[in-house]
Amino acid sequence: MRIARFSIDGNVAFGAVEGDSPDSLVLDIIKGIPYADFELSGTKVPLNKVRLLPPVLPNKVVAIGRNYAEHAAEMGNEVPDVPVAFFKPTTSVIGAGDSIEYPSFSEELHHEAELAVVIGRMCREVPRERVKDVIFGYTCANDVTARDVQRRESQWARAKGFDTSCPLGPWVETGIDPGNLAIQATVNGEQRQLGRTSDMIRSVEDLVVHITEAMTLLPGDVILTGTPAGVGPLHVGDEVAVTIEGIGTLTNKVIKRG
Repeated sequence: MRIARFSIDGNVAFGAVEGDSPDSLVLDIIKGIPYADFELSGTKVPLNKVRLLPPVLPNKVVAIGRNYAEHAAEMGNEVPDVPVAFFKPTTSVIGAGDSIEYPSFSEELHHEAELAVVIGRMCREVPRERVKDVIFGYTCANDVTARDVQRRESQWARAKGFDTSCPLGPWVETGIDPGNLAIQATVNGEQRQLGRTSDMIRSVEDLVVHITEAMTLLPGDVILTGTPAGVGPLHVGDEVAVTIEGIGTLTNKVIKRG
């Protein structure tokens, strides 16, 4: 099931996305929130009549760096012995169709297409055999990075945590196996990244176990699983799209901040 979060007439709601062709998609409004047992209301609105919002409002976004060997190599890095984890703040999160604001303190902005894991229940110290039980679903993400700042600063808080640096969407897909999905990024229609989630060094299960050894994850929290090779520059006016097999396409335009 595809679960979207949206606004219409000033109201915010969740809905189940129904239909096959882009022009015929409708949202069946959900009663309550989707992390617990929920019912569909039967009230349906066309997707093209609403504004899609970030599909979740995470308490935290835990991101993983250098989780694809070819990407680590293109950045001149070795594959790390343990997962490299960092945070992106909630103020970095935007949805499909929202604008990425080019930060004034950077001159080298890069796209990074990633599979995002959405947590469905509070969890800590999750054993491997129970990882699937704590996952709500998956969505597309773009770990937008100020690459020049990342090179200058040993901590990545500013390089990867600035406002609008974490597009998520367009919705959460609850019914897929994340083990071998095609993932790509295009800029102005030109393919930049193309990989498969099967190339990840650490699997989704590995990452959930590793992260929850240290911290409690809450419903709606997001894990970014790393990016394949092919990252590259973004400029003001560019349109960047992240597409993941079985989920959909997340599209955002880059604008000048201010």
